[in-house]
Amino acid sequence: MAQSVHIPRVKLGTQGLEVSKLGFGCMGLTGVYNNPLSDEQAVSVIKHAFSKGITFFDTSDIYGLHHANELLVGKALRQLPREKIQLATKFGITKIDSSNMYVNGRPEYVRSCCEASLKRLDVDYIDLYYQHRVDTAVPIEETMGELKKLVEEGKVRYIGLSEASPDTIRRAHAVHPITAVQMEWSLWTRDIEDQIIPLCRELGIGIVPYSPLGRGFFGGKGVLENVPTVSSLIAHPRFLAENLNKNKKLYDKIEILARKHQCSSPQLALAWVLHQGNDVVPIPGTTKTKNVDENMGAIEVKFTESELTKISKAIPIDDVAGTRHYNGAAKVSWIFANTPPKESRLKL
Repeated sequence: MAQSVHIPRVKLGTQGLEVSKLGFGCMGLTGVYNNPLSDEQAVSVIKHAFSKGITFFDTSDIYGLHHANELLVGKALRQLPREKIQLATKFGITKIDSSNMYVNGRPEYVRSCCEASLKRLDVDYIDLYYQHRVDTAVPIEETMGELKKLVEEGKVRYIGLSEASPDTIRRAHAVHPITAVQMEWSLWTRDIEDQIIPLCRELGIGIVPYSPLGRGFFGGKGVLENVPTVSSLIAHPRFLAENLNKNKKLYDKIEILARKHQCSSPQLALAWVLHQGNDVVPIPGTTKTKNVDENMGAIEVKFTESELTKISKAIPIDDVAGTRHYNGAAKVSWIFANTPPKESRLKL
């Protein structure tokens, strides 16, 4: 099925960035949900995705031990035509421990992160540069002011925000146009639908859903296959035994609907996200080329409006057991960075 799938090109935001309608989240290639791949294996997955028409790749300076994910993506990019790639990376999270996420949005830190990412990725510019988490101790206008300078210098082409509030998005956009907002969005995570989505559409901002397959849940993680002991998911509320047993009933509903639409469960879940609008570009990640192909198959799954509504209603948010946030991060060992002085802390 995926052999003949054509991935459309879409405009992300209104500043001119064009990307493949389906992106690729690189985080898991250096561990998180499974053991990390070797560099050769990971590069092979990225190159396979590109060969199939995926050109939008997402990483961050916090992914992987010692910035391993950016280094890995940079290695893959050297084997691909840079001008055909839309590269997104992020700054702002400096460390996570058992109870806090440390963030930094100070202008001098923004610049130092950008310079370091450019070197690790071995590129002259970053297509889309996100503030990974907002530093509530630093006015967003100050952070955006430095990002605006980086755009003027040609080091960054477009600016994004991740997990930002409506007020922050509006204030940031007033300093320099925001091209994309990255938030978690899937059949069992719908927080952004009431305020964030309408605001983005009002301002002409693209939407990039991460974890569109529910951190692998709709691909069978925890249902058809056990969660690996090395996985950060063993600490995630929705994958804890008492919640997972309840959530398996939701997976069963999706499996029934998938059979009706003659597709797999992950394809149905991903197709639901893809159908949310032309301004929506999900970035599922995987460590397997066969999953890249399966995800691409979601492009060809079509729903009517009534079918889309029926799928939405099959997963009532009140029936989802467990929050979408980790309760602490002691077992999220994939995040590592030196903590600079005076960073802010966000309670997990």
